[in-house]
Amino acid sequence: MSIITMHKVTFIGISADRERLLADLQTMGCVQIISLTDRSADYAEAAHTAGAREALQFLQTYPLRRRQVVDKQRFNAVKVQQQILAVRSRLRDLEDERDFLIKRIQDIRPWGDFVLPPLSEMDEQRLWFYAVPHKDLPKIEASASVWEVVRRDNRFCYVIVVDRDEPVDMPVPRIHLGSKSRHELETRLDEVEFTIEDVQAERAYLTRWHDLFSHDLNQLEDRAVCETAAAHVYTNDAAFALQGWAPAESLPALESYAKEQAFHFAAEASKPEDNPPTLMRNPSWLAAGEDLVTFYMTPGYRTWDPSSVTFVSFVIFFAMILSDAGYAAVMTVALLALWKKMGRSYSGRRFRPLLLAVSAASLGFGAMVGSYFGVTPDDASWLGKLHVLEISDTDRMMMLSVVIGIFHIILANAMNAYRCKDWSDKLPSIGWIGVICGGFMLALSNSISIAGLQTLSIGLIAIGSILVVGFTAPHEKPLARFAQGMLGLTKLSGALGDVLSYLRLFALGLASGSLAVEFNNMASGVYEGYPGIGLFFALLILILGHAVNLLLGITSGVIHGLRLNVIEFFNWGLKEEGTLYKPFKKAEDNLWNR
Repeated sequence: MSIITMHKVTFIGISADRERLLADLQTMGCVQIISLTDRSADYAEAAHTAGAREALQFLQTYPLRRRQVVDKQRFNAVKVQQQILAVRSRLRDLEDERDFLIKRIQDIRPWGDFVLPPLSEMDEQRLWFYAVPHKDLPKIEASASVWEVVRRDNRFCYVIVVDRDEPVDMPVPRIHLGSKSRHELETRLDEVEFTIEDVQAERAYLTRWHDLFSHDLNQLEDRAVCETAAAHVYTNDAAFALQGWAPAESLPALESYAKEQAFHFAAEASKPEDNPPTLMRNPSWLAAGEDLVTFYMTPGYRTWDPSSVTFVSFVIFFAMILSDAGYAAVMTVALLALWKKMGRSYSGRRFRPLLLAVSAASLGFGAMVGSYFGVTPDDASWLGKLHVLEISDTDRMMMLSVVIGIFHIILANAMNAYRCKDWSDKLPSIGWIGVICGGFMLALSNSISIAGLQTLSIGLIAIGSILVVGFTAPHEKPLARFAQGMLGLTKLSGALGDVLSYLRLFALGLASGSLAVEFNNMASGVYEGYPGIGLFFALLILILGHAVNLLLGITSGVIHGLRLNVIEFFNWGLKEEGTLYKPFKKAEDNLWNR
């Protein structure tokens, strides 16, 4: 549960061996290449790798697929990809032209089929076309222009104005009809339609390569990624130099490889001015926490890995927002039904522990608040004995939510202080812990009579405030240090707002529980009011109502469970954003990152 140490590695060799090094590094999959050329460091790999997938999708979306070729000797993946993309490009251009022609023909149809005379025959006068609503025709009549209404319908008068320049006093913008007549446009439309059919026939022919192309998709992408990487390598006629970031654990393998292949190899630790990529390493059952974190941001290389905290807190927040064991049971059944299917993909195996933890926590919290599809079990039953929280108890649930929020923000400050090496950089976060704890104790002192509690809370607030003011900018000159410290203290209102933001855990849980109860009451009322047929509608209300409520609960749990982590928690715990570690690797292999 940490951010892996990165080293800057350098390979130097003769130019003839460059492709071999790139192929081997791609197989090892542990180096993120640093650009040593004039190209941008963010050179878009997607532009190179997307072609193969777009070509495959183009084949897959064709409704009729030809009999598949099975002889690999007849198959050239690169050539087929080029043919597919060329056909797709031609088809798009033709379809765009067809749409344009159809629109232009529709626009010109009210004016009839005519050919514009040359300007020399018109004494340099031009024809300007307007579709004027009937109510605006008097404005045309009042103008000094030469005009004529050539057609009317129930909405417009189709007006032609004769003038050298475009009139400026027209009530509506002019209609652009172009220089070609309608019969010319219709003739071209027929040609385009026939050409589209021919291109679709070429597309149908290419579908015979679908299975072989799909099988070689990863190889095509690997080749494109390798070409992209080669663009970042410094090369001249004699030698090349490749530089990148690699995890410390991969250095022995890289050094051993360089010795075997006679490449010069050097590795050095990152310097303060460097900005290495961030690689987070967690146990497999916590790995989904990394995805929750990187959904919003990537922690800076010199910060800390919040994946485990985010994982646990997201699970707790989701359970509190759902607040129903019945809904959690439905989620659990759905998860178990999809368990094997999810295990077939890397992302599915990665997210299964998170979904299992969410389902288990939701079952547990739902049992604690005693809600099973909005029904509360009898206190004497074994389910009733698990009912230890009353979600409608506003004071207790609000207090629970606030305590969770305070603990979450204190933990964020504690982790931010822990990762700092200089003691002076730790003190502002420690100060905020004192201010938040002192403020909470001061609020409690108004309802709990404990000797010295109020004095202790005021003391904590004062000491914490002094630390915030004195050490927010410890390396500045005294006046600037004090000014920035006072500015840092203005986050006090933000701290209060962040703590109160956790009340959404109670509010959303109460809303979910209340909706479940109301759907039950509605179904019960319909059943009692309309005997017989009422049973059908009651069941319909129950099924649809609880399905909608479950969907809302899951949506709220995901959105607000993430929000409390990435907004409130990260605001206090992660001060720096970094870049995600993306090694140069093959499509099917990610040995160092998995």
